[in-house]
Order: sequence, then C-alpha cells, then structure tokens
Amino acid sequence: MNADPMDAPEAVELSGAQPRVQAGSSRSRDEQFEEFVAYVGPYLLRVALLLSGDLNRAEDLLQTTFERTYRSWDRALSTDPRAYARRILVNLRIDRWRGVRREVLTSPDTLPQRTTASHADAVDGRNDVVRALAALPTAQRRVVVLRHLLDLTESETARELDISVGTVKSHNARALARLRTLLTEGQQ
Repeated sequence: MNADPMDAPEAVELSGAQPRVQAGSSRSRDEQFEEFVAYVGPYLLRVALLLSGDLNRAEDLLQTTFERTYRSWDRALSTDPRAYARRILVNLRIDRWRGVRREVLTSPDTLPQRTTASHADAVDGRNDVVRALAALPTAQRRVVVLRHLLDLTESETARELDISVGTVKSHNARALARLRTLLTEGQQ
C-alpha cells in the first residue's frame, strides 16, 4: 500500500485507513464529500458487491448510500463518515432482503395455461398467408391485396388496377376460394 492512501483509492483494503475528512475544515461541504466519495467509493463498492453478489445491484446500493450520506453529511462528519456510510449501505441491503423475502414465487406447474396465441403462432400464420398469396396468379393476388389488406372498395380497386368492377369481383371470388383451399391443405 502507498504511504498516502489518498493517492491510490483503488488500493484501499477493506480495513484501510480513514480518509482525511474532518469537521471544521476550511473546504466546502461539497469538496469534503467529493474527497470522501473518491477515497471510500472503491471500498464501499466492494462491500456492496460482497453483500449483493451482483455488480448492478452493488452500484445501485452504493449510489443510494452516497445520496443518503450526503443528505446527512454533518452528522456523518461528527462520527466516522466511512462507518456511517457503511452502516447505511448494510441497512439498505437488509431492507432489500426483506422485500425479496416477501415475494411469493409460484411454480410453473401452478400457472394458468396461456389463453392467447404466442407471437410465434402469429408469425407462422402470416407466413402461411404470404405463401398462399404467392401461389395465386398475379391479377388475383393484386385484387386480394388491394381489397383485403389495404381495405379498398371494389370500385377503388378497379380504378387502381384499371379494370372493371366485374373483373375485380370475379378475381376476388376465385382468389378467396383458392386461398381457402391452400390454407386448409397447409393445416393438415
């Protein structure tokens, strides 16, 4: 360890020396707290990591610890700021343990069966429709797409394709009959 622990805060042992933060110093409260965070941060992060077992949770605990320590910085300075922050950290972790203990976990066997189709089922269904549409003649496919996928009326479809309304009706009827056959065969 270096002669001055302030020069290498990442090398702080779990039982390292105290930071040089003192009450009554000429530095501002924010400067004192910044020095404290720089010095004690790695130590408290290791403690939080040991308590939580997860880096994300440890960082969250540390952030909340620093926020609460800053709010009561004068009280922390009157005692040992490092021990004060450590006590806050441990109490926060205990509070979260209590919250987890209240969770009621159910086994997958007791969960109700899914009542809606999964996303995979919807994708498979669309894939079947696209394949069936591809099997139609081009003129029938155009009519079906405009009429049923784009919700155009028969006259709008006729105008769009530059064909008669009667042709739209006949293409639509033949295409829907063929689609029913193709989709029924695909399900068997």
